[in-house]
Amino acid sequence: MKNHKLFSFLLTPILFFLLVPSASFSQDYYVYVAAESEDEVHLIHLDGKTNKAEIAKTIQVGRYPTETDGPHGINISPDGEYWFLSIAHGNPYGMLAKYKTGTDELVATTDLGMFPASMEISKSTGLLYVVNFNLHGDMVPSTVSVVDPDYMEVITDIKTGIMPHGSRITDDGTKQYHVSMMTDELYEINTAGLNVNRTLSLKKSAMKMDGMKDHSDHSEEHKENHEKHMKDGTHEEHSKKENEMKEDHSGHDMDGMKKNGMKMMHAKPEVKPTWADPHPTKPFVYVAGNGSDEIIEIDTEKWAVTRRFKSGKAPYNLEVSHDGKILVASYKGEGATGIFDLESGKEIAKIKNSRKVTHGVAISSDNRYAFLSVEGIGGEPGSVDIIDLKTNKRVAVVETGKQAGGIVFWKQVAQ
Repeated sequence: MKNHKLFSFLLTPILFFLLVPSASFSQDYYVYVAAESEDEVHLIHLDGKTNKAEIAKTIQVGRYPTETDGPHGINISPDGEYWFLSIAHGNPYGMLAKYKTGTDELVATTDLGMFPASMEISKSTGLLYVVNFNLHGDMVPSTVSVVDPDYMEVITDIKTGIMPHGSRITDDGTKQYHVSMMTDELYEINTAGLNVNRTLSLKKSAMKMDGMKDHSDHSEEHKENHEKHMKDGTHEEHSKKENEMKEDHSGHDMDGMKKNGMKMMHAKPEVKPTWADPHPTKPFVYVAGNGSDEIIEIDTEKWAVTRRFKSGKAPYNLEVSHDGKILVASYKGEGATGIFDLESGKEIAKIKNSRKVTHGVAISSDNRYAFLSVEGIGGEPGSVDIIDLKTNKRVAVVETGKQAGGIVFWKQVAQ
């Protein structure tokens, strides 16, 4: 009888842990987000039990105290020990900064190209690949800088298309994908060979012919947002460059551009792709068609477009969930977030964001929450909107510094 009571006493807690779903154990979630017009990075904390979210810490970034340097892209090392930040503005080049997670102390910096943007570290090579978006420069081919993140040294620069963006790497670390916004192309880089493997036209009609291309920008909204945020008098030079980009480019040397290997088109870009994200387990890459209001699926084995999903206005960033079931896209042109079922290709939810100019997407490692950075307009603060992916409802909003942009999920911890 005593042995029976002892067995029951020991069995009760074991049965409790076996029968109670693991999802019932609350988690704390942590996300880093950059406020581009404040030179700040915020560490956002979400309590998964109460859905209460707040800024846990604010880190001042940049190297010129009297100017806005523009922190843009942000990512975490595969081991979670460091976070990396691209600083967009410089004289004339931007830079990459390395910080220690937890303490958030600056470890090292290195100079990159013109307006470095999105980045990721390959699990295969251990190297970091960052696109130089060249927002304020001439409409010429740009580069992908390859950096040794341990020594913070640039190993090489890989030539790519005009205004590259949306840099993401396959889970096995062997391929890096990014888009060339002004030539409507997807690029595949061999991370070990440090070379461009293939390019693919994303236009419905891939026909190209010589002729001057219209240089209107994906980020006309982004540029206007820069102008509104930078009317404090410290960015006259940047505003001048942005205005120059809006002018007619008929004065370009056509022969010189052809000699430089540029692919000329008779019309302006149609797709204006701004992001690329590979599927975690299948041979697909998904691209945000910012100019064509669509999500494009590319089969990397066939190297062809297989499906086009009609989306909201001006999708900008996107991320595929870690289980590969859904895709979350930011609709920069309408201040909303779209959620797609990847099997059917249908948008299953559209959630209005807390303010306009939705920017980045980050999904928690358990696929429970999506974190959206929202820039705001003019003097408005930015925000991080948090969406529960079980209910597809917005559950929290955290106000940040102005022009919230680059965002990355760091970790979740059991409470």
